Amino acid sequence: MLGTMRGTLVPARSQLLALVLASIAATTIAARADDGLVDVRTLPRLEGAVENPARTEPHSLGYGVPTPVTITTPAIEKLLAADGWVEYLRPLEESGGSLLFKKGKQGLFVSFTQGLKRPDQSVVSYNSSRINADLPFPAAATNIMFDDRRPYLGCVSAASVDANLDFFRKELIASGWSPLSDADIAARWPNAKTAQKIENGMRAYYGQDTHGGYPQPPIVLSLQRRGDGNTSIEIKVAPFALPQDLRVIRDTVDLPEPDHTPSFGSTGSRDSTSRKVEGVTVAEIPVVLAFYRRELAARNWKEEAGGAVVSDNEATLNFSSPEQTATLKLSRKYDLTTISLVARVKEAALAARAKAKKDADDKFMTDAMATAKQMMAADEVRRAAQAANLSDAPLQAQAGAKTPVPLPENAENIEFDAEDGKLEFDSASSVKTIATFYRESLKSQGWKEQPSVINKSNMVVMEFSKAGKKLSFTAMQMGSKVNVSADGSGLVMANSKPDAGDNQASSALAGKSAAVANLEADPDSALPLPKLHTMSSTEAGKLPGTDIAFRRELEASIPAELNSVLAFYRSELAKRGWKESAERAVIKPDQVQLAFSSPDGPAVLKLGRNNDETTVNLAQKNPAAAAKGDVMPKPGQAKLLFGNLGDSEAAVIINKQTIKIAAGAGGPQAKGPTLELPPGKYQYSLKVAGGPVRNNAIEVAADDAWGLMIAPDGDVLSLHVY
Repeated sequence: MLGTMRGTLVPARSQLLALVLASIAATTIAARADDGLVDVRTLPRLEGAVENPARTEPHSLGYGVPTPVTITTPAIEKLLAADGWVEYLRPLEESGGSLLFKKGKQGLFVSFTQGLKRPDQSVVSYNSSRINADLPFPAAATNIMFDDRRPYLGCVSAASVDANLDFFRKELIASGWSPLSDADIAARWPNAKTAQKIENGMRAYYGQDTHGGYPQPPIVLSLQRRGDGNTSIEIKVAPFALPQDLRVIRDTVDLPEPDHTPSFGSTGSRDSTSRKVEGVTVAEIPVVLAFYRRELAARNWKEEAGGAVVSDNEATLNFSSPEQTATLKLSRKYDLTTISLVARVKEAALAARAKAKKDADDKFMTDAMATAKQMMAADEVRRAAQAANLSDAPLQAQAGAKTPVPLPENAENIEFDAEDGKLEFDSASSVKTIATFYRESLKSQGWKEQPSVINKSNMVVMEFSKAGKKLSFTAMQMGSKVNVSADGSGLVMANSKPDAGDNQASSALAGKSAAVANLEADPDSALPLPKLHTMSSTEAGKLPGTDIAFRRELEASIPAELNSVLAFYRSELAKRGWKESAERAVIKPDQVQLAFSSPDGPAVLKLGRNNDETTVNLAQKNPAAAAKGDVMPKPGQAKLLFGNLGDSEAAVIINKQTIKIAAGAGGPQAKGPTLELPPGKYQYSLKVAGGPVRNNAIEVAADDAWGLMIAPDGDVLSLHVY
């Protein structure tokens, strides 16, 4: 059996005088304290209480007891009742295991938690609470339902109607309330309907301008004798003082929410097949009905006669729109009206939505397949045209090369890192010719080639080993050149670095005289292009199924000197408002790279020489379109956008990450996954259900975006979209 103890200990005799003096001082301070909040340190505690000093304050404290919550809770109820505290519940609220008490004008909130890792112990928390709408409780009242935030009290008393009427008249007047006569009410609320008499009971009205600083509306006291001899008591805001007209405070999931709602919530969204709003309002049912009839009609909902039920305490109405049905349910309990409005999409509308989605998906797939085929065909034509310019003539080793492996005689743009063992260069020879060169030259040096699955006309990967050292070569056609990159321990040269002059151009274009051809612009080209050209292609970087171009690119071959073509583009681009930037500009006798800022975004012009012609690559980006289309990469990063035109899920492994792409992903109806990567060259493998693993590679630059579209046959189309 739990005992009790008070929060104040009896002092020793030698300390009595000091205590008396301290008590006098404390009494003076307490007189100035907030008497609306109880000092919880003075409240009784259960026997065996262990106080938590870190949680002890005038209005909040916690202590532990050696009993589980199931025993502690009823013990607290008994303990506080003996101290004059009356327990109550709030209307339409779950207690959640906590308790509410009232004593005079003060409130108390008590909560319980299980002891840390000790289910046989519990922690009790006392928290003072302010009673903003105080109403007196009759002695020995039961079933108390009270709201400390607004004037509401419901309970049962064993006393008679007259005895309760006399009790409340005295207590309410003492609290600052004044009786309201019919004449008083009519003077301020002309349309008010009042009734003093009810069956086996009576009503009385009271008013008050302010109550403890909080304005309070007039209240009605209802007393009624029950069949068991007890008296039902209810105090609430007088109906004539409640809101008589509700307004929309907001639309929630596309359904109207009224004002004067202490709580309101929703499930679903405006696009869901089923959505719901629910909550409570202080307004009475007729007012709530008028609100929803008016607001739903304004939103093209029609009220249906079937299934309608309207009474004093409940109402059910059905509504319909061309695509949806809705059911409104209202219920009046205590002094609140509960609201539930559920809207559902009609079966016919669901079928129409499904058909529209299927039609859109089918159109996307048709457009995507057509676009993919066109781009694949254009890509093949472009690659074939570029490959035709690549040389198949046997290669000789470059004389005087300072690398551990031979270099082809036509190697250019050579970059060699002896410490890290990395080599990269460009060549005008075909992929097959370069592969043959290295297979033959390395074999003669004792290197043994390992089998490779990548051996195509536009890309080859070769692995070699010798005496514990390894070499890895990748030769890939990149436009009108073949890029070769190699790495491995066989390239590492200790204490050796290539001369700085090995990778520098012999001279720049500036100051060098050359014949300048008079080039004239082609008026039908979207990007500047001389009429004099032997090859040209213009591509728009966009994803299949969309019409938004994030990037435009022109490739051409001009039978003119490089400086003539450069002069042409500087002139034509300036006419279009493009501004040349000196930053990172490259100007060499056989190579130019210039950056421009155009009205639509940044652009890069690249010029080179091949087969006595000047090659042109002009690419322009549209950052605004890229940002809107969620294509823009993070600054300094590259972005991959994956799409799957097939019927089966595909998986791409790249940079030690596995990206799963669902069938049909990558279109307007279903966006595909994306991946941000640092600039560089990446090998990746693709696996489509039921098909073999395919290996490939992609090189990406900073601030670029590429689309990797997987065709139904498993081929991958790389699209430079930004």
